[in-house]
Amino acid sequence: MKSILSAAALAVFLPIAAFADDLSEDRVRELVLETIRENPQIVMEAVAILQRQEADAQAQAQAQVLEDERDLLERDPNAPVLGNPDGDVTIVEFFDYNCPYCRRVKPEIEALLAADPNVRLVYREWPILGEGSVFAARAALAAREQGLYEEFHWALMGMNGRAEEAAVMRVAEEVGLDLVQLRRDMAAPEIEEHIATSMRLSQALGFNGTPSFVIGEVLVPGLVEQEQLQALVAQVRDGSE
Repeated sequence: MKSILSAAALAVFLPIAAFADDLSEDRVRELVLETIRENPQIVMEAVAILQRQEADAQAQAQAQVLEDERDLLERDPNAPVLGNPDGDVTIVEFFDYNCPYCRRVKPEIEALLAADPNVRLVYREWPILGEGSVFAARAALAAREQGLYEEFHWALMGMNGRAEEAAVMRVAEEVGLDLVQLRRDMAAPEIEEHIATSMRLSQALGFNGTPSFVIGEVLVPGLVEQEQLQALVAQVRDGSE
């Protein structure tokens, strides 16, 4: 906010400076203050303009990332896919097993997949809430080697309490994973690559929390309900026709 206000002050100052070559610095300051006192709304107007400019710049940057990284976001062979692998609309979700909002969105996602058999759901494990989150993400990704990622994922999302090592391994045993193999597979380089790619993509897209979704050209941060997801999916379909 301080940088915006500084820029707003500059916006007020520049029109005066344009014809103030012969004025002293003190006189210029006086003129700026007089202008602000007489027209206090000018500062807020300048702030609003600068905020819109920043928002536009961010939107343009995000659109460029979507264009440049579309294939990686939607077709990364190192990212788990749920729903219909051949579906006509892809949703990408960045999530953390210890995020309460990610857990709350679980039934919304399940309902969407049940209602729409043509949705591809790409998961990007983005463990940002501590060591337990990192362990859970590694374990979930390792479960792919035993063909149990989906079962393990839903079980972790539905667990009570934090996802920490002991709790994660207990859930892994409950879904039928070989725990010795699971720990061994957690050290695979493709797991580190997946998490690192999630970190890079989320930063490039400007996400600052979980869950966060990419649906077509739309970025959706935070908790979202089934109806909104369905509307966005329909929007993508309408645009591709």
